Amino acid sequence: MFDCISSRYDLANHILSAGCDFYWRKRAAGIVARWKPSCVLDLATGSGDLALALQRRLPRSEIIGADFSHEMLALARRKGVRKTVVADALKLPFADQSFDAVTVAFGLRNMRDWAAALREMRRVLNQSGHLLVLEFSLPSHSALRAAYRFYLHKVLPRLCTILTRDQTAYEYLGASIENFPRGPTMCELINANGFADAATRSLSGGIVAIYTASCSGGL
Repeated sequence: MFDCISSRYDLANHILSAGCDFYWRKRAAGIVARWKPSCVLDLATGSGDLALALQRRLPRSEIIGADFSHEMLALARRKGVRKTVVADALKLPFADQSFDAVTVAFGLRNMRDWAAALREMRRVLNQSGHLLVLEFSLPSHSALRAAYRFYLHKVLPRLCTILTRDQTAYEYLGASIENFPRGPTMCELINANGFADAATRSLSGGIVAIYTASCSGGL
C-alpha cells in the first residue's frame, strides 16, 4: 500500500492532519535534540519527514531513516534524508547497541508485533539510549473524542480515497488507532519490553501522543 501511494503520501498527511503533522514532528525532534544523540535511527521513516526534522535540529548527528518500503525511502532521499536503509522493524540489520536514540512516528501501530518491535529497538540502543514514539491516540474529553471518531471513521476514509486515488488506502487507519494501546497502557508495554521510565505527553487535545523512555534499568 505504501509503495502505491508514495507519490501522494505527503499531500494526504498534511491535508488529513490540517497541517498539525508539522507541529507534532517539530515537538518530537525538539525532545530528541535535548538528548544530544550522536547517532539516531528513525524507524518506519516513510517519506522521511521526522528524519528531516531531526537533521535540522541535529546537523552534526548521523540520522538513519529505515523503512521496508523502497518507494517511500526513494521519496525520503529525494527530499534530503542523507542515509536510508531498507529494514524490517522486527529484524533490524544493525548490531547491538548501535544507536543513541530510536524514533518511530506513526509506525509502531502498523507493526505486526508491538512487543517484539520494541525489544528490537531496545537491542540496537546503547545502555544510555532513549526511545521516542510519536503515535495517534484518542482524546480523553468525551465531546472531542466523539467528534474525532466521526472524522476518523466517516470523513477520513472518503478524503483518503480522493487524495491518494486509492479506495483501499488507509482503510485500516480508524481501527488501528482504536486498537492501539495508549496512555499508561502503552507506557506499561514499553517498560515491559526492555525500557525504563516510560512517560507520555498528549498533543492537540489527545489526538496524538509522544512516548519517551530510557534504556537505564532495561535489558
